[in-house]
Amino acid sequence: MSLNSHAFAGNPIRSRTPKQSDPFSPQSAFQTLKTLLLNRSLEPISPDFKVLPFRKGKPLAGTTADSSADGPNWHLGWLSLRECKDFLENSEVSLSEDSLIYLGCKNEEDVVYWAIDVSAASDLVSELGARQFCFVELRTLMVATDWADAKAMGELAVAGHARALIEWQNIARFCGFCGVKTIPMEAGRRKQCSNESCKKRIYPRVDPVVIMLVIDKESDRVLLSRQSRFVPRMWSCLAGFIEPGESLEEAVRRETWEETGIEVGEVVYHSSQPWPVGPSSMPCQLMVGFFAYAKSLEIDVDKEELEDAKWHTREDVTKALTFAEYKKAQKTTANKVDQMCKGVGKGQNLSADFNVESGELTPMFIPGPFAIAHHLISSWANQVDDNGDEAQIKQVGSSISNL
Repeated sequence: MSLNSHAFAGNPIRSRTPKQSDPFSPQSAFQTLKTLLLNRSLEPISPDFKVLPFRKGKPLAGTTADSSADGPNWHLGWLSLRECKDFLENSEVSLSEDSLIYLGCKNEEDVVYWAIDVSAASDLVSELGARQFCFVELRTLMVATDWADAKAMGELAVAGHARALIEWQNIARFCGFCGVKTIPMEAGRRKQCSNESCKKRIYPRVDPVVIMLVIDKESDRVLLSRQSRFVPRMWSCLAGFIEPGESLEEAVRRETWEETGIEVGEVVYHSSQPWPVGPSSMPCQLMVGFFAYAKSLEIDVDKEELEDAKWHTREDVTKALTFAEYKKAQKTTANKVDQMCKGVGKGQNLSADFNVESGELTPMFIPGPFAIAHHLISSWANQVDDNGDEAQIKQVGSSISNL
Protein backbone atom coordinates (compact mmCIF):
# COMPACT_ATOMS: atom_id res chain seq x y z
CA MET A 1 0.00 0.00 0.00
CA SER A 2 1.48 3.33 -1.07
CA LEU A 3 0.98 6.34 1.19
CA ASN A 4 2.64 9.75 1.15
CA SER A 5 2.38 9.89 4.93
CA HIS A 6 0.87 8.05 7.87
CA ALA A 7 -2.54 9.05 9.20
CA PHE A 8 -2.24 12.29 11.24
CA ALA A 9 1.09 13.15 9.56
CA GLY A 10 1.52 15.40 6.51
CA ASN A 11 -0.43 18.36 7.97
CA PRO A 12 -0.96 20.74 5.00
CA ILE A 13 -1.15 23.89 7.15
CA ARG A 14 1.98 23.18 9.20
CA SER A 15 4.56 22.72 6.45
CA ARG A 16 6.51 25.72 7.72
CA THR A 17 6.26 28.51 10.29
CA PRO A 18 6.22 31.97 8.65
CA LYS A 19 8.56 34.70 9.86
CA GLN A 20 7.17 37.08 12.47
CA SER A 21 6.75 39.89 9.94
CA ASP A 22 4.64 37.67 7.68
CA PRO A 23 0.89 38.40 8.06
CA PHE A 24 0.32 34.62 8.23
CA SER A 25 2.68 34.12 11.19
CA PRO A 26 1.26 33.33 14.66
CA GLN A 27 2.45 36.68 15.99
CA SER A 28 1.02 38.82 13.17
CA ALA A 29 -2.22 36.82 12.92
CA PHE A 30 -2.72 37.10 16.68
CA GLN A 31 -2.31 40.89 16.59
CA THR A 32 -4.85 41.08 13.75
CA LEU A 33 -7.21 38.87 15.74
CA LYS A 34 -6.97 41.12 18.80
CA THR A 35 -7.71 44.18 16.67
CA LEU A 36 -10.75 42.55 15.09
CA LEU A 37 -12.15 41.44 18.45
CA LEU A 38 -11.46 44.83 20.05
CA ASN A 39 -13.16 46.74 17.23
CA ARG A 40 -15.90 44.08 16.93
CA SER A 41 -15.33 44.16 13.20
CA LEU A 42 -15.34 40.51 12.15
CA GLU A 43 -15.87 41.01 8.43
CA PRO A 44 -13.59 39.13 6.00
CA ILE A 45 -10.09 40.57 5.79
CA SER A 46 -6.75 39.54 4.33
CA PRO A 47 -5.75 37.05 5.49
CA ASP A 48 -9.13 35.48 6.20
CA PHE A 49 -9.67 33.60 9.48
CA LYS A 50 -11.37 30.20 9.77
CA VAL A 51 -12.21 28.53 13.09
CA LEU A 52 -12.65 24.83 13.90
CA PRO A 53 -14.81 24.20 17.01
CA PHE A 54 -14.17 21.19 19.27
CA ARG A 55 -16.48 19.74 21.90
CA LYS A 56 -15.11 17.26 24.43
CA GLY A 57 -12.23 16.42 22.11
CA LYS A 58 -14.47 15.96 19.05
CA PRO A 59 -13.98 18.19 15.98
CA LEU A 60 -16.94 19.67 14.13
CA ALA A 61 -17.54 17.82 10.87
CA GLY A 62 -19.94 17.65 7.96
CA THR A 63 -20.32 15.48 4.87
CA THR A 64 -20.66 16.02 1.15
CA ALA A 65 -21.72 13.65 -1.61
CA ASP A 66 -18.99 12.89 -4.12
CA SER A 67 -20.15 11.83 -7.56
CA SER A 68 -16.80 10.18 -8.25
CA ALA A 69 -16.96 8.05 -5.11
CA ASP A 70 -19.21 5.27 -3.85
CA GLY A 71 -20.34 7.20 -0.81
CA PRO A 72 -20.15 10.44 1.15
CA ASN A 73 -16.93 12.15 2.20
CA TRP A 74 -16.53 13.91 5.52
CA HIS A 75 -14.93 17.33 5.91
CA LEU A 76 -14.05 19.57 8.84
CA GLY A 77 -16.69 22.10 9.90
CA TRP A 78 -14.77 25.34 9.50
CA LEU A 79 -16.61 28.52 10.52
CA SER A 80 -15.79 32.11 9.70
CA LEU A 81 -14.91 34.38 12.62
CA ARG A 82 -18.32 36.05 12.23
CA GLU A 83 -20.18 32.72 12.19
CA CYS A 84 -18.28 31.56 15.26
CA LYS A 85 -19.18 34.76 17.13
CA ASP A 86 -22.85 34.45 16.17
CA PHE A 87 -23.04 30.84 17.36
CA LEU A 88 -21.36 31.69 20.66
CA GLU A 89 -23.25 34.97 21.23
CA ASN A 90 -25.52 33.70 24.01
CA SER A 91 -23.48 30.71 25.12
CA GLU A 92 -21.20 29.97 28.05
CA VAL A 93 -18.11 30.31 25.79
CA SER A 94 -16.73 33.71 24.85
CA LEU A 95 -14.90 34.36 21.59
CA SER A 96 -11.69 35.97 22.85
CA GLU A 97 -8.01 36.11 22.03
CA ASP A 98 -7.34 33.61 24.84
CA SER A 99 -9.90 31.08 23.61
CA LEU A 100 -8.51 30.71 20.08
CA ILE A 101 -5.50 28.55 19.19
CA TYR A 102 -3.39 29.17 16.09
CA LEU A 103 -3.18 26.06 13.88
CA GLY A 104 -1.43 27.22 10.72
CA CYS A 105 -2.03 28.88 7.38
CA LYS A 106 -2.34 28.47 3.65
CA ASN A 107 -0.70 31.43 1.92
CA GLU A 108 -2.03 30.46 -1.47
CA GLU A 109 -5.60 30.57 -0.15
CA ASP A 110 -5.03 33.67 2.01
CA VAL A 111 -6.34 31.86 5.11
CA VAL A 112 -5.21 31.47 8.73
CA TYR A 113 -6.73 28.58 10.69
CA TRP A 114 -7.71 28.53 14.38
CA ALA A 115 -9.30 26.08 16.83
CA ILE A 116 -11.60 26.73 19.78
CA ASP A 117 -12.94 24.53 22.58
CA VAL A 118 -16.73 24.99 22.89
CA SER A 119 -17.37 22.14 25.33
CA ALA A 120 -19.11 24.49 27.76
CA ALA A 121 -21.61 25.71 25.14
CA SER A 122 -24.54 23.38 25.81
CA ASP A 123 -26.91 24.62 23.09
CA LEU A 124 -24.37 24.61 20.29
CA VAL A 125 -24.94 20.98 19.26
CA SER A 126 -28.53 21.55 18.15
CA GLU A 127 -27.73 24.87 16.48
CA LEU A 128 -24.92 23.40 14.40
CA GLY A 129 -26.97 20.26 13.80
CA ALA A 130 -29.50 22.40 11.96
CA ARG A 131 -26.74 23.03 9.41
CA GLN A 132 -25.97 19.28 9.24
CA PHE A 133 -22.80 19.63 11.29
CA CYS A 134 -21.97 17.39 14.23
CA PHE A 135 -19.11 16.75 16.63
CA VAL A 136 -17.51 13.41 15.76
CA GLU A 137 -14.93 11.33 17.63
CA LEU A 138 -11.53 11.67 15.96
CA ARG A 139 -11.10 7.88 15.96
CA THR A 140 -14.34 7.58 13.98
CA LEU A 141 -13.14 10.12 11.42
CA MET A 142 -9.85 8.23 11.25
CA VAL A 143 -11.59 5.02 10.20
CA ALA A 144 -13.92 6.93 7.85
CA THR A 145 -11.02 8.57 5.99
CA ASP A 146 -10.15 7.31 2.52
CA TRP A 147 -6.39 6.84 2.93
CA ALA A 148 -5.93 7.12 -0.86
CA ASP A 149 -7.41 10.65 -0.77
CA ALA A 150 -4.62 13.15 -0.03
CA LYS A 151 -7.07 15.94 0.81
CA ALA A 152 -8.97 13.78 3.30
CA MET A 153 -5.72 12.65 4.91
CA GLY A 154 -4.72 16.31 5.22
CA GLU A 155 -8.02 17.15 6.95
CA LEU A 156 -7.43 14.29 9.39
CA ALA A 157 -3.92 15.58 10.16
CA VAL A 158 -5.26 19.09 10.84
CA ALA A 159 -7.93 17.70 13.17
CA GLY A 160 -5.35 15.60 15.01
CA HIS A 161 -3.02 18.55 15.52
CA ALA A 162 -5.89 20.73 16.76
CA ARG A 163 -7.19 18.09 19.19
CA ALA A 164 -3.71 17.57 20.62
CA LEU A 165 -3.35 21.31 21.33
CA ILE A 166 -6.83 21.66 22.83
CA GLU A 167 -6.48 18.62 25.09
CA TRP A 168 -3.04 19.83 26.18
CA GLN A 169 -4.52 23.25 27.00
CA ASN A 170 -7.10 21.53 29.22
CA ILE A 171 -4.53 19.54 31.24
CA ALA A 172 -2.08 22.44 31.55
CA ARG A 173 -4.37 24.87 33.36
CA PHE A 174 -2.08 25.09 36.37
CA CYS A 175 1.67 25.38 36.75
CA GLY A 176 3.27 22.07 37.70
CA PHE A 177 5.99 23.94 39.59
CA CYS A 178 4.06 26.33 41.87
CA GLY A 179 0.39 25.40 41.25
CA VAL A 180 -0.73 28.85 40.10
CA LYS A 181 -3.03 29.23 37.07
CA THR A 182 -1.41 29.37 33.63
CA ILE A 183 -2.24 31.75 30.79
CA PRO A 184 -2.05 31.08 27.02
CA MET A 185 0.82 32.67 25.09
CA GLU A 186 1.93 32.87 21.46
CA ALA A 187 -1.59 32.45 20.09
CA GLY A 188 -2.21 29.41 22.27
CA ARG A 189 0.90 27.52 21.18
CA ARG A 190 2.39 27.61 24.67
CA LYS A 191 1.38 28.56 28.23
CA GLN A 192 3.04 30.50 31.01
CA CYS A 193 2.60 30.56 34.75
CA SER A 194 0.80 33.73 35.87
CA ASN A 195 2.80 33.85 39.10
CA GLU A 196 5.17 36.81 38.72
CA SER A 197 7.84 35.06 40.78
CA CYS A 198 7.60 31.91 38.64
CA LYS A 199 6.58 32.63 35.01
CA LYS A 200 7.50 29.07 34.02
CA ARG A 201 7.03 28.37 30.30
CA ILE A 202 4.97 25.29 29.42
CA TYR A 203 4.99 23.75 25.94
CA PRO A 204 2.64 21.20 24.31
CA ARG A 205 3.17 17.68 25.53
CA VAL A 206 4.28 14.81 23.30
CA ASP A 207 4.60 11.26 24.68
CA PRO A 208 7.04 9.10 22.65
CA VAL A 209 6.16 5.43 22.22
CA VAL A 210 8.19 2.70 20.53
CA ILE A 211 6.21 0.21 18.46
CA MET A 212 8.09 -2.77 17.08
CA LEU A 213 7.59 -5.77 14.84
CA VAL A 214 9.75 -8.52 16.33
CA ILE A 215 11.11 -10.85 13.63
CA ASP A 216 12.74 -14.27 14.14
CA LYS A 217 16.29 -15.11 12.99
CA GLU A 218 15.16 -16.64 9.69
CA SER A 219 12.75 -13.75 8.99
CA ASP A 220 9.99 -16.36 8.55
CA ARG A 221 7.85 -15.43 11.57
CA VAL A 222 6.86 -12.34 13.50
CA LEU A 223 5.82 -11.92 17.11
CA LEU A 224 2.34 -10.41 17.46
CA SER A 225 0.39 -9.76 20.63
CA ARG A 226 -3.14 -9.24 21.92
CA GLN A 227 -4.40 -6.94 24.65
CA SER A 228 -7.65 -7.50 26.52
CA ARG A 229 -9.10 -4.27 25.07
CA PHE A 230 -8.64 -5.52 21.47
CA VAL A 231 -11.66 -6.65 19.47
CA PRO A 232 -11.82 -10.46 18.95
CA ARG A 233 -9.05 -12.00 16.84
CA MET A 234 -7.09 -8.77 16.37
CA TRP A 235 -3.31 -9.06 16.74
CA SER A 236 -0.79 -6.24 16.58
CA CYS A 237 2.79 -5.18 17.28
CA LEU A 238 4.33 -4.77 20.69
CA ALA A 239 4.55 -1.18 21.95
CA GLY A 240 5.56 0.74 25.04
CA PHE A 241 6.46 4.16 26.41
CA ILE A 242 10.05 5.36 26.51
CA GLU A 243 11.47 5.82 29.99
CA PRO A 244 13.67 8.77 31.06
CA GLY A 245 17.35 8.32 30.19
CA GLU A 246 16.59 5.61 27.63
CA SER A 247 17.39 5.48 23.92
CA LEU A 248 14.78 4.37 21.40
CA GLU A 249 16.67 1.13 20.73
CA GLU A 250 16.96 0.40 24.44
CA ALA A 251 13.23 0.96 24.86
CA VAL A 252 12.49 -1.55 22.08
CA ARG A 253 14.66 -4.21 23.73
CA ARG A 254 13.37 -3.54 27.25
CA GLU A 255 9.66 -3.52 26.32
CA THR A 256 9.98 -6.71 24.25
CA TRP A 257 11.77 -8.49 27.12
CA GLU A 258 9.37 -7.27 29.80
CA GLU A 259 6.20 -8.18 27.90
CA THR A 260 7.22 -11.42 26.16
CA GLY A 261 10.58 -12.59 27.53
CA ILE A 262 12.08 -12.39 24.04
CA GLU A 263 15.63 -11.02 23.78
CA VAL A 264 16.17 -8.57 20.90
CA GLY A 265 19.45 -7.83 19.13
CA GLU A 266 19.48 -5.53 16.10
CA VAL A 267 16.88 -2.76 15.91
CA VAL A 268 16.07 -1.07 12.55
CA TYR A 269 14.05 2.15 12.20
CA HIS A 270 10.96 2.05 9.97
CA SER A 271 8.94 5.29 10.31
CA SER A 272 7.01 7.39 12.84
CA GLN A 273 3.41 8.50 13.30
CA PRO A 274 1.74 11.14 15.49
CA TRP A 275 -1.14 9.54 17.41
CA PRO A 276 -3.54 12.15 18.86
CA VAL A 277 -6.35 9.69 19.58
CA GLY A 278 -5.17 8.36 22.91
CA PRO A 279 -6.59 9.34 26.32
CA SER A 280 -7.02 13.06 27.02
CA SER A 281 -4.31 12.81 29.70
CA MET A 282 -1.84 12.13 26.87
CA PRO A 283 -2.86 14.61 24.14
CA CYS A 284 -0.46 13.33 21.50
CA GLN A 285 1.69 10.25 21.41
CA LEU A 286 4.48 9.88 18.86
CA MET A 287 4.65 6.29 17.63
CA VAL A 288 8.22 5.45 16.56
CA GLY A 289 8.23 2.24 14.53
CA PHE A 290 11.01 -0.36 14.34
CA PHE A 291 11.86 -3.83 13.10
CA ALA A 292 13.41 -5.76 15.99
CA TYR A 293 15.36 -8.98 15.39
CA ALA A 294 14.91 -11.68 18.01
CA LYS A 295 17.85 -13.53 19.59
CA SER A 296 15.56 -15.99 21.39
CA LEU A 297 12.24 -17.68 20.60
CA GLU A 298 10.68 -18.90 23.86
CA ILE A 299 7.76 -16.66 24.91
CA ASP A 300 6.98 -15.76 28.50
CA VAL A 301 3.94 -13.46 28.42
CA ASP A 302 3.44 -10.81 31.10
CA LYS A 303 -0.27 -11.31 31.72
CA GLU A 304 -0.60 -7.92 33.38
CA GLU A 305 0.42 -6.26 30.11
CA LEU A 306 -0.80 -8.66 27.43
CA GLU A 307 -3.54 -11.21 26.97
CA ASP A 308 -1.34 -13.31 24.68
CA ALA A 309 1.66 -13.25 22.34
CA LYS A 310 2.48 -15.73 19.57
CA TRP A 311 4.78 -16.25 16.62
CA HIS A 312 2.91 -15.99 13.30
CA THR A 313 4.13 -17.22 9.94
CA ARG A 314 4.32 -15.08 6.82
CA GLU A 315 1.50 -17.19 5.36
CA ASP A 316 -0.78 -16.44 8.34
CA VAL A 317 -0.04 -12.71 8.19
CA THR A 318 -0.45 -12.52 4.41
CA LYS A 319 -3.81 -14.29 4.68
CA ALA A 320 -4.95 -11.82 7.34
CA LEU A 321 -3.96 -8.91 5.09
CA THR A 322 -5.68 -10.47 2.07
CA PHE A 323 -9.05 -11.20 3.63
CA ALA A 324 -9.57 -8.14 5.80
CA GLU A 325 -11.73 -5.68 3.88
CA TYR A 326 -10.35 -2.39 5.15
CA LYS A 327 -11.97 -0.44 2.33
CA LYS A 328 -15.39 -1.81 3.21
CA ALA A 329 -14.87 -0.81 6.84
CA GLN A 330 -13.89 2.71 5.72
CA LYS A 331 -17.01 3.12 3.58
CA THR A 332 -19.26 1.74 6.30
CA THR A 333 -17.89 4.22 8.81
CA ALA A 334 -18.10 7.11 6.33
CA ASN A 335 -21.81 6.36 5.88
CA LYS A 336 -22.29 6.35 9.66
CA VAL A 337 -20.64 9.78 9.89
CA ASP A 338 -22.97 11.00 7.16
CA GLN A 339 -25.99 9.73 9.11
CA MET A 340 -24.76 11.38 12.28
CA CYS A 341 -24.31 14.74 10.56
CA LYS A 342 -27.79 14.49 9.03
CA GLY A 343 -29.27 13.63 12.40
CA VAL A 344 -30.33 10.15 11.26
CA GLY A 345 -28.24 8.19 13.75
CA LYS A 346 -26.15 8.82 16.81
CA GLY A 347 -22.53 7.79 17.35
CA GLN A 348 -22.09 4.05 17.56
CA ASN A 349 -19.39 1.71 18.76
CA LEU A 350 -17.35 1.16 15.64
CA SER A 351 -15.13 -1.64 16.94
CA ALA A 352 -16.82 -4.16 14.65
CA ASP A 353 -15.83 -2.11 11.62
CA PHE A 354 -12.18 -2.89 12.25
CA ASN A 355 -12.98 -6.53 11.57
CA VAL A 356 -15.01 -6.70 8.36
CA GLU A 357 -14.18 -9.75 6.30
CA SER A 358 -15.66 -11.64 3.39
CA GLY A 359 -16.31 -15.35 3.24
CA GLU A 360 -14.95 -17.63 5.93
CA LEU A 361 -13.63 -15.94 9.06
CA THR A 362 -9.84 -15.86 9.25
CA PRO A 363 -8.12 -16.82 12.53
CA MET A 364 -6.64 -13.33 12.88
CA PHE A 365 -6.60 -9.81 11.49
CA ILE A 366 -4.38 -6.79 12.05
CA PRO A 367 -5.12 -3.05 12.48
CA GLY A 368 -6.15 -1.07 9.42
CA PRO A 369 -4.00 1.22 7.23
CA PHE A 370 -4.59 4.18 9.57
CA ALA A 371 -2.19 2.59 12.11
CA ILE A 372 1.59 2.34 11.85
CA ALA A 373 1.31 -1.27 13.05
CA HIS A 374 -0.38 -2.14 9.75
CA HIS A 375 2.53 -0.78 7.74
CA LEU A 376 5.18 -2.44 9.87
CA ILE A 377 3.46 -5.80 9.42
CA SER A 378 2.58 -5.41 5.73
CA SER A 379 6.13 -4.22 4.89
CA TRP A 380 7.50 -7.45 6.32
CA ALA A 381 4.78 -9.70 4.87
CA ASN A 382 5.23 -8.35 1.35
CA GLN A 383 9.03 -8.44 1.42
CA VAL A 384 10.52 -11.17 -0.79
CA ASP A 385 14.03 -12.36 0.02
CA ASP A 386 15.35 -14.76 -2.60
CA ASN A 387 18.66 -15.23 -0.78
CA GLY A 388 17.07 -16.50 2.41
CA ASP A 389 18.74 -13.90 4.61
CA GLU A 390 17.71 -10.70 6.35
CA ALA A 391 19.53 -8.19 4.15
CA GLN A 392 16.59 -7.16 1.99
CA ILE A 393 14.04 -6.68 4.75
CA LYS A 394 16.46 -4.36 6.54
CA GLN A 395 16.34 -2.01 3.55
CA VAL A 396 12.66 -1.32 4.14
CA GLY A 397 13.39 1.55 6.53
CA SER A 398 15.14 3.57 3.81
CA SER A 399 12.47 2.80 1.22
CA ILE A 400 9.67 4.36 3.30
CA SER A 401 11.57 7.26 4.79
CA ASN A 402 9.03 9.68 3.26
CA LEU A 403 6.29 8.36 5.59
